[in-house]
Amino acid sequence: MASKLQDELKAQLLTAMKAKDAPTSSIIRMINTRIMEKSTSGSERAEITDELVLDVIGAYKKAMEKARGDFAAAGESGKAQVAELEFEIEWCKKWLPQEMSEAEVRAAVAAAVATLPAKDPKQAGRIIGMLKKQFGDRADVNLVKKIADELLA
Repeated sequence: MASKLQDELKAQLLTAMKAKDAPTSSIIRMINTRIMEKSTSGSERAEITDELVLDVIGAYKKAMEKARGDFAAAGESGKAQVAELEFEIEWCKKWLPQEMSEAEVRAAVAAAVATLPAKDPKQAGRIIGMLKKQFGDRADVNLVKKIADELLA
């Protein structure tokens, strides 16, 4: 049984192909390939769930964000790739749960810091772990670290 999100991906791929929308077709094919790779990358074939689809899309988005930085650093020669990566990152964002705002992250970090026995800058990693466990990819780790460092100083 295919996941609901995988069915949606297939429907979007058909729509994109009919519309001759090459960028969308390309990214959906890439995501589908990575889903298949992840579901078959063990000794047994894993069931394709909505969670697996979201994990693959999230990992792909992170990889594209890293690549965007690399191409942006290349200057003019990387400009076309940066535009393509921007499209792919935005496409991925539509599928993923909305990231927490800075105010939400700040409140969550403050609540986590309040649970600590003492303020110690060395506890930032513990705060990051707590929020990662509680909010997953919705909380930007870099922002959590920055705020934790501020509040623990």
